[in-house]
Amino acid sequence: MVTDSASLGRPFWTFWSAAALANVGDGIRLAAFPLLAVSLTANPVSVAAVTAAQALPWLVTGLLAGALADRRGARTLLVWADTARVLVLAVLVVAVATGRASVPLVLVASFVLGVGETVRDTAAQTAVPSLVPERLLERANARLVAGEVVGNEFVGPPVGAVLFAVGAALPFAANGASLALATMLVLTLPVSLAARPAAPATNTNPGVVAGLRWLGRHRLLRALTAVTAAVAAADSAWFAVLVLYADSQLGAGTVGFGMLLAVGALGGLLGSFITDRLVDGRRHRAVLTWSVAVTAGIPALLAVTSRLWAAMLVIVVTSGSFAVLNITAASLRQRTVPRELLGRVVAAGRTLTFSAAAVGALLGGALTKLAGVEAPFLLSGLVAAVATTAWWTASRP
Repeated sequence: MVTDSASLGRPFWTFWSAAALANVGDGIRLAAFPLLAVSLTANPVSVAAVTAAQALPWLVTGLLAGALADRRGARTLLVWADTARVLVLAVLVVAVATGRASVPLVLVASFVLGVGETVRDTAAQTAVPSLVPERLLERANARLVAGEVVGNEFVGPPVGAVLFAVGAALPFAANGASLALATMLVLTLPVSLAARPAAPATNTNPGVVAGLRWLGRHRLLRALTAVTAAVAAADSAWFAVLVLYADSQLGAGTVGFGMLLAVGALGGLLGSFITDRLVDGRRHRAVLTWSVAVTAGIPALLAVTSRLWAAMLVIVVTSGSFAVLNITAASLRQRTVPRELLGRVVAAGRTLTFSAAAVGALLGGALTKLAGVEAPFLLSGLVAAVATTAWWTASRP
């Protein structure tokens, strides 16, 4: 097993640096957009709409982003997506700085920036197999997830909040600057990443349907996509009411809830650093089985505990396991899917996952109202049993 991170090579670390800058910018924007919305309107529906507009693009344009990733080289799409987002942020900065920002403008900007993010994230997934040897895919994906966690959860949000307090336009200017730097780094990547993926003569359909048809016929990845979507729904169901659980069951208040979020991010970071050792290039089935069981199963313990330390431990474990699940699943797709279809298959999986997470959040709220705050955690345990069994059965050689 390779243990030297330097073996990933300079092109990968350049790519990683660009992704880390983009993730920091995304984290800054994640905190700044709700603050900007609140400064413009007291209508809670409008404020919630701004947040929803950032996630909506995956449901609307996710599959199209996948088809685009299979038609154009990854480097080209990364540059186009981030350049477009810089231009949108520049317009937003001018509007905020001159006092001309409005809720409709913020909604449009939020949606367009989300579209750019879907294109960037999909293209990035297709680029990894071209940057590192196949045996290092888990290590490369793990480092990318670590950078994402640090940027989106540890660094970006607090920086965005502080910058907004100094000046409302500053976080969006900082987001634009981070994306501009990321674009310059991407332009230094090998020219081969700008080439259009080669398609065999038997695959003449460049549309979305070709990717969906291939995924539907592949037993292993079809099962993996369904199982990861189910786990995402279960995770979202209990996470959506975690703030209520922290208050009513733990008596933790705002500070305690913040601690739970922080340890969750820490768990994700820790999980990203152990995945390649767990998989070791060949144990995908076993690692996915255990990560599905732990990710969805462990949260059920929150239904029977009222101790903050126990809740923190559960969230660290389940967040770390979720990171292992996502990294292993991404690596298995990159190893299995034909390169000319990878973008569409990745986009199909992510679109289904985001859709399932949205449904899960709504279900978690409904269950809490009907049966109490413990219900979403018990639902997660049930999903764990069903999903683990389904994956183990479907993934038999």
